[in-house]
Amino acid sequence: MEDPSLQIHFKGHKDSITCVDFNPTGKQLASCSMDACLMIWNIKPQTRAYKFSGHKDAVFCVRFSPTGELILTASRDKTVKLWIPSIKGESITFRAHTAAVRWVDVSADDSRICTASSDKSVKVWSLHRQKFLFSLNQHVNWVRCCRFSPDSRLIISSSDDKTIKLWDTETQGCVHTFQEAGGFASHLDFHPNGNCFASGSTNCTVKLWDLRMNRLLQHYDDHTGPVHKVACHPNGHVLLSASEDSTLKIFDLLEGRPLFTLQGHQGPITAAAFSASGDHFASGGSDEQVFLWRTNGCARITTNIPDNSSHPIHTTSNPDSSISRDKSIQINSHLICPKSDPQVTSSEVHEKAEKPSFATSEAAVDFHETTNSGAQNPTTSVKCHFPPDFRTHSGVISSMTLPLTSNVNFLQANSKTASGLESERQNVPPPLSTTLEHIVSQLDILTQTVSLLEQRLTLLENK
Repeated sequence: MEDPSLQIHFKGHKDSITCVDFNPTGKQLASCSMDACLMIWNIKPQTRAYKFSGHKDAVFCVRFSPTGELILTASRDKTVKLWIPSIKGESITFRAHTAAVRWVDVSADDSRICTASSDKSVKVWSLHRQKFLFSLNQHVNWVRCCRFSPDSRLIISSSDDKTIKLWDTETQGCVHTFQEAGGFASHLDFHPNGNCFASGSTNCTVKLWDLRMNRLLQHYDDHTGPVHKVACHPNGHVLLSASEDSTLKIFDLLEGRPLFTLQGHQGPITAAAFSASGDHFASGGSDEQVFLWRTNGCARITTNIPDNSSHPIHTTSNPDSSISRDKSIQINSHLICPKSDPQVTSSEVHEKAEKPSFATSEAAVDFHETTNSGAQNPTTSVKCHFPPDFRTHSGVISSMTLPLTSNVNFLQANSKTASGLESERQNVPPPLSTTLEHIVSQLDILTQTVSLLEQRLTLLENK
């Protein structure tokens, strides 16, 4: 597994980057900024960039539609704009909220959008008819982010009121409220399987939440500053986070540990996103730069963990139950940490006002091809995270509430009992038979989960 590497860096914005997003085709990268502008960077082929300047205030969010034919932006000027990503830069404006619009997202079926605002509401709109559909109003403070689930049936939203709410788009009701302690979630992202989601918080933590059991799955406290963005890799194996501490971190969700710490931006990193293929990811920061990184297969993690057994595991970090593995895990990330602007080639920027035609900008857009030659090799120590029940002594894990072996035997016994009932389903009414089949499948999942925990304990004890 190779380390991620910096491939290209773009310059053109005149203030902090707030959000980045890839065209699903992988040929374009969009970025927005506090400078009230939207930039479209053409990656394949690498040609001149386009700059759209229709908003009257800072732009907080940019999102491509699933087809890549439209771009949506959310701004502090209380509007959402719908752009066509071409040289003409045509746009339609939604007068969406009574306060700053902080996020916009598009449903996977390309039919609706949701918007989050400082007016404490989430609103849902018809994308193609530009028509308001309904509003979600249970938050009591600014709403920072809202996201559609992969099947478009659910919406999650995070607010300064220290809650994350799960909404049903059919009933328009709040299904569940997750409580944040010590800070609020500034950004959310659904896991590709739709069964869980990630959050980045102002209390420097990254968390993974289970939607089926409505509880916390994983908790990482490796950042030393507020986490501004989180992004799940398309294969669901790793998670990317961007923080005020000037680092990007990549977490292995299957192992429950950090993989890489990436540095390069001079200042807080405020934007991060994976491409649809997962081969690249982008980052943006307060240094007004956008970086394009190559994953180099860092997300291709081989595992024997079944999908249905990996998620119920509750893995949280705890200062009292963390094991420092400085000697056994040393990651050398070949990263670029520029101290001064390198020599770069210039490319034209096309500016687009809301109505006037394009004009060439005086500001230069820099495309900097980066290689690993001469790169620094910082060494990063990694902490391994365990559930709060675990106790550590001289590197050996012990003292759990019940022996795992007993739990496995108990679950297997119950599974066999349920299987016996299954064999007699011919004499059981169909509804009861269906219920028993469901119980058997759930017991199988629990058995796999506990077996997996036992395997991990054995591996850790051997180390």
